[in-house]
Amino acid sequence: MITIELVEQEIMRQCTARAPDRAIDPQDVARVIWPESKDAWRAHMVHVEAIAIKLAKKGAIEITQKNVVRDPAKVIRGPVRYRLPLPVQPRD
Repeated sequence: MITIELVEQEIMRQCTARAPDRAIDPQDVARVIWPESKDAWRAHMVHVEAIAIKLAKKGAIEITQKNVVRDPAKVIRGPVRYRLPLPVQPRD
């Protein structure tokens, strides 16, 4: 059985496996969790997206479009990617 925690763990696993400034494709998360057939993952993208928004609101990940961080509290349309939050650069 697929749980929210399993999807959260897979998002975090893939984000952690990437370089700090690199993002993951949410479709890759769905493909790993729902590999039953070539297109089975597509029906579950809404679940991956909802769980990613929850993680972003907690500050665990960032949701980006064209490398720009998007506000998870707002509607996001179009292709997105997920990454770990980048460290804040100190200002001189």
